[in-house]
Amino acid sequence: MITLTDKAVEKVQTLQKTENKPGFGMRVKVVGGGCSGYSYSMDFEADAVAGDSVFETHGVKLFVDPKSLPMIDNCQIDWVDGLSGAGFTIQNPNAKGTCGCGHSFTV
Repeated sequence: MITLTDKAVEKVQTLQKTENKPGFGMRVKVVGGGCSGYSYSMDFEADAVAGDSVFETHGVKLFVDPKSLPMIDNCQIDWVDGLSGAGFTIQNPNAKGTCGCGHSFTV
């Protein structure tokens, strides 16, 4: 299961309105890259595709493909806005390590 904090739900809903994508789900995916080997990708999609796992928090749907799921299962996605910047953060219990900048991970 993948969950969103209340702040993340609020930000996703704001982005859905800003990007004129009401009702779209957010695709959360693991892609190769970054200094630690893997990084996260997030984008809006209208519908899940065959084989996706679908998770929902406060009406926001998350779509995760079967290849990414084992690497991000049990994650929590948050939105942070601080002095060093704003963005989504992912608390991933499956990550064995992260890079110094926090944008990539190893499993």
